[in-house]
Amino acid sequence: MRELVTVQVGGFANFVGSHFWNFQDELLGLAGDPDSDPVFKNQSQYLNMDTLYRTGETNQGVQTYTPRLLSIDYQGSLGSMSSRGTLYNESSSAPSNVCMWTSNVSTHASEPLKKNLFLQSLYEEELENLRLSQGISNGKNDNPREIQNQDIVDCLESDVQYWTDFSKVHYHPQSLYELNGLWMNNVEFDNYGIGRDIFSGGLRGEEISERLRFFIEECDHIQGFQFIVDDSGGFSAIAADFLESIADEYTNTPVLLYTVRGPGSHMNLTSQKQKLSRSIHDALSFSRLSSFCKLIVPVGLPLLSTSKASMHLCIKDEMPYHSSAVYAAALHSISVPFRIEPLGPANSHNFSGAVDVNGVTQLLAGQARQNMVTILDVSMPAPPISGKHAEHSLLRNLQPLTPEIAQDVEDMQAVEFMTVHGALRSGGHHAFISEVTDSVNAAYENSSSRPKFCHLSVSSCPLPIPLPFPKIFCNLVGQHGELLSSPVPGCSSRGSLDVHSIPVAARLRSSTAVLPFLESRLANLRRLGIQQGAPGTQLVRSWGFGKDELEDMEETLSKMVTKLDDRAQLSDSD
Repeated sequence: MRELVTVQVGGFANFVGSHFWNFQDELLGLAGDPDSDPVFKNQSQYLNMDTLYRTGETNQGVQTYTPRLLSIDYQGSLGSMSSRGTLYNESSSAPSNVCMWTSNVSTHASEPLKKNLFLQSLYEEELENLRLSQGISNGKNDNPREIQNQDIVDCLESDVQYWTDFSKVHYHPQSLYELNGLWMNNVEFDNYGIGRDIFSGGLRGEEISERLRFFIEECDHIQGFQFIVDDSGGFSAIAADFLESIADEYTNTPVLLYTVRGPGSHMNLTSQKQKLSRSIHDALSFSRLSSFCKLIVPVGLPLLSTSKASMHLCIKDEMPYHSSAVYAAALHSISVPFRIEPLGPANSHNFSGAVDVNGVTQLLAGQARQNMVTILDVSMPAPPISGKHAEHSLLRNLQPLTPEIAQDVEDMQAVEFMTVHGALRSGGHHAFISEVTDSVNAAYENSSSRPKFCHLSVSSCPLPIPLPFPKIFCNLVGQHGELLSSPVPGCSSRGSLDVHSIPVAARLRSSTAVLPFLESRLANLRRLGIQQGAPGTQLVRSWGFGKDELEDMEETLSKMVTKLDDRAQLSDSD
């Protein structure tokens, strides 16, 4: 087995992660449900969830199965959930005996936050399961489950404040780390400079590293890190310092880094000072984070709701609960080949194209251009692979979730890694693996521009839609993600009570289309932070960056651009 350790840093990263782990939990439940679709029951034969999960045991001898995850966030970001999780029922670590204050001390204790309707239902369900296991009946006549579920869905649509509000997963006590003293709703925590030194301050760095070590040391053969970072503010500095320590301690373990931003992070930049700070932050954050990973994937559109990726979706940009669900679906899809058991024939009835994190990083960043900055595309739900014009529809429906990229670029040196899972034929029937492979290959053969190479992974298992998934599907999406010929009457959007699973296609591509993203960061670093009389000189100095460090970052970004820009390569050769 080749384990994957997931790290989530920052508010929006944990929103994305919450949906991601809900998908995994739903897959586990459906695999063991005798009444579920065989396509979900069969996935347990080839999709090894031990890649992402660990087995354990509580002090009471109860077996546990929890994500191999380290989550880092503000203090108070867990809502009604304890930082110790819910499985182990262990008391918090004892307070420090070190006392620096000699005057009077007063204690202010706030009431614990009330669980929302969804979390209450999970708690009641677990109590009921416990009673049933002990042969006890509560004798109550509960309301029909459909009514309860409708109330839950409505509750989540109207009021999600914390990523734990919609999490259906049990976490290990080592997984949830709150940054002591850094409270949620800190509006000033919006730039790289303010996050510097937080990781190294006090014992935070040691405590975080020790928690990561806990998960790594129990791995037999770790294949890599799946790192998700909210890079819109100070958490990018915390993540960069953490990644630097990981690079020092786990030199040969590849890091697949997703930098994620919600639509809200692109808004409310009204003053020139805010715009200056944001431009410099983006350049410094990207340069630092990219220095400590094998592959970096920027994710997060300014307006997801109006993007081509939302063709069949109804997104409310002001709700992180909505946009994070789309990004999580894409990350889940990319990760599917990482846990496919590469045993038996290369192609089976249920999957093809198994690969690990190192294989993907070598494919995309290890080719001739050595480009490590990758674009993420998604088709959600993916269109049917048969029917009129089906050969072109899948590729045409793959739309970028990476911001600031060029459209319709012909790049004969592009390299791609694509996953398609749960694909349907016209009429809503499950497609065979060979049909999906033939359809994608035919689409590329008939395309006017094709990549130099594309690795295709295919799985028959679709994306399950768990109960706490938001109502973001338009009224042309059917129960199994099929695209309907006419809208469902009486509704504008559909959720988990209406749509139970969907086919998804996702793609990572190394392409010159990412040049505008890189060029803007290089230009802003030079114009705003380095050039003589640059307007951001004092700002970067206040963030703790010296001239030499800025020039090193400039050189790093310049090399990234040169690797992709043929014009720059020609000028260098001259």
